[in-house]
Amino acid sequence: VQLQASGGGLVQAGGSLRLSCTASRRTLSDYVMGWFRQAPGKGREFVGFVSLSDGSPYYGDSAKGRFTISRDNAKSTVYLQMNRLKPEDTAIYYCAAKYSDSSDYRYWGQGTQVTVSS
Repeated sequence: VQLQASGGGLVQAGGSLRLSCTASRRTLSDYVMGWFRQAPGKGREFVGFVSLSDGSPYYGDSAKGRFTISRDNAKSTVYLQMNRLKPEDTAIYYCAAKYSDSSDYRYWGQGTQVTVSS
């Protein structure tokens, strides 16, 4: 499975962006699609994931209340809607996929840059 992330860009603080992650082929319903980010000089941070089977999301602390993860199985696409963006949200955002019963994400996208100006 190849993943293609898109939708990044430059936005002012308080603005919104929607990232997309499209799989190269139809992903199985027992997959989980996750979002991660990595800011300059920092380690990878978990943002959240969505279950492709029932669409239920789970969020990391940095995403709660501002970010929404959703999926469109027909388009093999997962979305990360980011609202009320802050400069500290500046990072490269990656999407990844794993089997729902696996602890490790097996497939990774190339990342898309999000820059939030103050």
